[in-house]
Amino acid sequence: MNDLVKDWSSDVSTFKIRWSKAMMWIFLISDTFIFGTFLISYMAIRLTVVDSWPDTSQVFALHVGGTDVPLLLIAIMTFILISSSGTMAIAVNAANKKDKRKTGIFMLLTVLGGIAFVSMQAFEWTKLIVDEGIRPWGNDFGAQQFGSFFFMITGFHGLHVLIGVIYLSIVSKRVLAGRYDGIDDYQIVEVAGLYWHFVDLVWVFIFAFFYLW
Repeated sequence: MNDLVKDWSSDVSTFKIRWSKAMMWIFLISDTFIFGTFLISYMAIRLTVVDSWPDTSQVFALHVGGTDVPLLLIAIMTFILISSSGTMAIAVNAANKKDKRKTGIFMLLTVLGGIAFVSMQAFEWTKLIVDEGIRPWGNDFGAQQFGSFFFMITGFHGLHVLIGVIYLSIVSKRVLAGRYDGIDDYQIVEVAGLYWHFVDLVWVFIFAFFYLW
């Protein structure tokens, strides 16, 4: 009982888990419910809508060399985001070994991957709005609900990626500056990694349910 009171009153950890990691897990669980609600709503509308659903291979095709390549941009975005999850894992491993330089470098590589993803998503949105005329309230490809779900789901996820880019940039800067050298570990890097892996995992579900279905 005394150990439990000591843990909860220390403002550092509880049940041998730091508060920072525990709070990140709580946040990610709550965020899972939000994304889950979005995707379940999307599937419910998709299965019950009367009008034909737009063909995503046509809507998201990229014109290259005189031909339309289905989902090319989306495939590149997915590859970059999944790869950034790998660089983040390397950064966490380096942090556990207290390798400050390697940790900072691979976190910055992860940030660059996030920036590339957000930039390509901005290009995708611009293309769909300007060239294809897709709006949240309508489009010329099929069911009118398509635009609202697309902008809501991908926009909410893109916001998470952008927040992650800012978050990882701050942490990597502090790592390289030696901000955490006096601490017994670099657990803040692991906490940031949890957030980034979550963002990547959510995109896998969005990619499968929205773009491939």
